[in-house]
Amino acid sequence: MEKQKKQITVENTLTVKPPVVTILGHVDHGKTTLLDYIRQTKVAEKEHGGITQHIGAYQIELQGKKITFIDTPGHEAFSQMRRRGGQVADIAVLVVAADDGVMPQTKESISHIKAAQTPLIVAINKTDILGISVEKVKKQLAENGVSVEGYGGDVVAVNISARTGQGVDELLEMILLTSELIELKTNLKVALKAIVIESRLDKYRGPIATLLIKDGILKLGETIYGQTSFGKVRTMVDSNNKLVREALPSTPVEVSGLEKVPEVGDMFTTVESKAVAVEAEKKKVDLLKSMEQAPKGVINLILKADAAGSLEAIEASIYELSSEKQSINIIHKGTGDITESDVLLAVPTKSIVIGFNVEIMPSTQKLAEEESVMIRRFNLIYELLDELKEGIADVEHKRKVKATAVILARFETKEKRVLGVRVKSGILEGDDQITVYRNKEPIGEGKVISIKQKAEAVKSVSKGEECGIMLDTNVDFQEGDTIEAT
Repeated sequence: MEKQKKQITVENTLTVKPPVVTILGHVDHGKTTLLDYIRQTKVAEKEHGGITQHIGAYQIELQGKKITFIDTPGHEAFSQMRRRGGQVADIAVLVVAADDGVMPQTKESISHIKAAQTPLIVAINKTDILGISVEKVKKQLAENGVSVEGYGGDVVAVNISARTGQGVDELLEMILLTSELIELKTNLKVALKAIVIESRLDKYRGPIATLLIKDGILKLGETIYGQTSFGKVRTMVDSNNKLVREALPSTPVEVSGLEKVPEVGDMFTTVESKAVAVEAEKKKVDLLKSMEQAPKGVINLILKADAAGSLEAIEASIYELSSEKQSINIIHKGTGDITESDVLLAVPTKSIVIGFNVEIMPSTQKLAEEESVMIRRFNLIYELLDELKEGIADVEHKRKVKATAVILARFETKEKRVLGVRVKSGILEGDDQITVYRNKEPIGEGKVISIKQKAEAVKSVSKGEECGIMLDTNVDFQEGDTIEAT
């Protein structure tokens, strides 16, 4: 009886959520035209004079129900989001042009949809063109593993014209029907999960991200944390350019207040305060430092997981991250919580201890701090792999950098650009290839043609020294920009 009460309570917290739809298909088959037509004719009440802000996704209202469209067409964007955020779209619409039929990118899109196990609707576009054969397209789809109704399967196919709007209403109705059949529900009381579908650096507002809410509720003023950024939500704008105070599941919103531009596919959750986010960020930095201190070309790990199956899956995925320049060596692996024995083994082997769904005793944590052993624990495999991959990429990059410098001044000549710089690390030499960064973002590349100190040509300058360098590039440098030489 007690168990039944608990189940009823959980069931009562579930709420129907709008479907999230992605549009895939071959280039020039009408994906963007279809999205634009739906946006222009169906956006709820045409708020603000019908001008909607392009934030990478938008919602429409039909028959009193909402549908969210991810406005980033293409299977690559779809896969990038799915790789880090799990199931992003609830329904996929595969657009196939009736005059072309199944093309290479159509086949790729089919593979990605099948890999995601996303419910599929086919939209056969350009059916207003005289002389086309819809049946031919359906046959080609069947040959490529998509069996539509009438061709041995149950996949719905709708004839449309994205240009004129013919059949689009029927397509939208089929999306709503499919949504009802798969019973999309969410729990508003669970922890926030929001995935980045677009991000950029705004000149005035700083780092901006479009978040699609998957679970829970995002509220204005909350502190959010992801794998590649964190911050306090300062502003939140919906696709109608309207300021909102909260966002429910399947709602896309553009937020500001982040410390840096996050990567597409990053998953955000809420944390208690900025201090908690800063501490989590510090742990990632510490992980990178541990990787840098490892023997050149090798990263040693001690791996602990909750079960043998998890251990096997993680081990296989970790070894896939190895490369010719940076190999990963698992010194020890096992199931169960992280112990003092794991920490003591990590000291002589210069290993990082990785835990998946496991605990750590306070005494073990204290020993790790005393011995300067890095311990990282994860509950999601993709977070574990992404952090390792990010760390490996940073280590490889830093090991390639010969020198870094800061720009103190710039001087224009008739032919070349001359910069006054101070070397911060390493040795800067003539013929070095350089990359210029502003706010940690690359803005241009070039080559050092010559180096001068006190009007005399020199071959190189070392850390702490100032010099003038001539470059073969016309990048718009500014004082304070940084240079990396390779």
